[in-house]
Amino acid sequence: MAHKRTIPVEAMTPETKCGFCTNSKCCTYISQEIDTPRSKQDFDFLLWQISHRDIRLYKDEGRWYLLVENACTHLQPGGGCGIYDDRPQICRDYSNDWCEFDAPAEDGFELYFHGYEELLGYCRKRFKRWGQRPYA
Repeated sequence: MAHKRTIPVEAMTPETKCGFCTNSKCCTYISQEIDTPRSKQDFDFLLWQISHRDIRLYKDEGRWYLLVENACTHLQPGGGCGIYDDRPQICRDYSNDWCEFDAPAEDGFELYFHGYEELLGYCRKRFKRWGQRPYA
């Protein structure tokens, strides 16, 4: 969630912004782009995936993603990185120009599914004959 405390604008720079973040949200999940689901079979597979703990699904800017909510093992209790000097390149490339500190990422998603029931409802609306199997 977005932070409600007031931070002096002059104190906030790209270099200092992460220091103001108290929940290190960017280090508590991974997001993996997946092929755009098109068929009933594709969505049935996504239903299986989202049935697992801490799995979410979203569509953003026309692309689909699987989101795994699982904190980085190097995240320290105070929110710092335990391997900062040796962190992977993807961490080095991450831009905090606009991040979860500013607003929850899911607020901007085209579609966001927290779990099985939400995705199932979407499938039933998208496919008139959703319940009929086999999907072939």
